[in-house]
Order: sequence, then C-alpha cells, then structure tokens
Amino acid sequence: MNFLAHLLLAGDDEGLRLGAMLGDFVSGREALGKYDAAIQKGIILHRHIDAHTDAMQGVAELRSLFQPPFRRYAGIIIDLALDHVLALRWDEYSENSLQEFDQGVRDMLARHDGRLPERLKKFMKYADQRGLFAAYQEESEILHSLRGLGRRLSRDNPLHRTGEIWSGFKPMLADRFESIFEEIQSDVADWLKSNSTNTGS
Repeated sequence: MNFLAHLLLAGDDEGLRLGAMLGDFVSGREALGKYDAAIQKGIILHRHIDAHTDAMQGVAELRSLFQPPFRRYAGIIIDLALDHVLALRWDEYSENSLQEFDQGVRDMLARHDGRLPERLKKFMKYADQRGLFAAYQEESEILHSLRGLGRRLSRDNPLHRTGEIWSGFKPMLADRFESIFEEIQSDVADWLKSNSTNTGS
C-alpha cells in the first residue's frame, strides 16, 4: 500500500491519519516514542497494513506475474499501482472527492508542521509540485513517481522502464483490486477492534 491507501484506511481519526503519513518516515521504537499514543497507533497500523499486504495471496499472485528484471521490484510497482486504481475508483470508497480529501491531508499536516520529520516535509513539497495525491489518477504520474524512486535506490534497477510493462500489468491489477482492497479493509477493521483503547486524536 502507498500513501493514498494508507490515508483512506486510517479513517477520520486524525492521530491514525497522521501516523499513516509518518509510517514511511519513522523507523525504530526510539523514533516511535517521540509521538503521542494516538499517532503511535497510526504508525503501528501503517506497519501492520504493509506486513499484511505483503503476505496476502492475491498480492503474491500479482508479484509472480512479473518477469526479470522487474520481479525484484514488483512490490514497489504494485504499491503505487494500487494507489492509482484506488484514485480512479475513489468515489466508490469515499464520500468526499479526491481533491477534497487531498486538501484535508494538507490541512492536517499544516496543523502538525512542528512534529513532522524533514523527509516528510521534503516529500510534501514534491507532492505539492506534482499535484499529489489527486494526480495519482494519471498513469503518467505513477510512472514518473516510479522513475523517481528508481533514481533514489542505491543499485541499478528497471523502475524507469515500468512503462514497458504497464499496459499488460494494469488490467490484471484492476481485475484483482476489489478483492485485495476489501481484504485489507476487513483486516484493518479487525485490527482496530483488537486495538480499540481510546487514545484520543
């Protein structure tokens, strides 16, 4: 799962939603301890979603469709592609428009600017320039993001060439998206019930 899915799965709770954004920028127990309980819960939920998604049979089946040299990077491609399909089907999952949701995320981050790590602030500057997260509806934006990720990886990789396989991969993902996302939604609901201590937001 990538940013858009994590934010939607966090629901309306601001602590969970802020944790959903912080999840990719905070690592280790010591860093986690810098945040209050509500945000910690959101970060832990983010990590749980990532682990559950990686272990899902439906996602494993998608990874198996990739051939070398893309197979090693299939998880990265799938994460962004899931956000793309979610953005295209947004009205099925949210009562607010994607543009309204996008602005709500920015408003939330502005309220908590003092506690955001510099890496997240840098990412949001990039997001503002690219029109994310609403721009995830555009295939060209997903491919641009993958090229950028590829440049940041230390080893040579084929992410800048994802366009070569995109037209064959996207329909297979679109066919499986609903079942994959419904399973993740169900798992998140169960997780929240099991971790229902009221921490505030």
